[in-house]
Amino acid sequence: MITTTKVETELGIMIAGATDEGICLLEFSDRRMLNTEYKDLARYLKTTIEAGESSHFISLRRQLKEYFEGTRKEFFIPLVAPGTEFQKSVWKELINIPYGTTRSYMEQSVALGKPESIRAVANANGMNRISIIIPCHRVIGSDGHLTGYGGGLKRKRWLLDHERTHSGQPVDLLLF
Repeated sequence: MITTTKVETELGIMIAGATDEGICLLEFSDRRMLNTEYKDLARYLKTTIEAGESSHFISLRRQLKEYFEGTRKEFFIPLVAPGTEFQKSVWKELINIPYGTTRSYMEQSVALGKPESIRAVANANGMNRISIIIPCHRVIGSDGHLTGYGGGLKRKRWLLDHERTHSGQPVDLLLF
């Protein structure tokens, strides 16, 4: 079973989901794709989804609080991220983008060894169901502009500014 709960953050209410193995969902409650993500998770994991509590939520709430306070730069929490092999490779590479930095979709494609797959990488990025922890917000357009983010571009800008501020890097170096 997937257990879900609401988590209050500086950027609004998020919905967290967990299985016995780990966190499988962390999404803004107003994301249009949320219902699709529920259906995909239930299908991939062959289970049902119910509101409730999980021991993983204790660690998740603590680590998110530390992240928003600027004291946590990496998350150490078990994740369950079902998807295609390509999607999983994209999500794994997202975790390699250092806190306080960004990569373009092209740079992300090259890091995956698939420079011709920019659109596929962007699509897999958009299918990430574990926001912030799998930092898809750190991927921007090649020209430095913000592009697509399921939580909205205002939240993406906030997250990038927040990370730059707490990484010691000047916020004004961002091109967007």
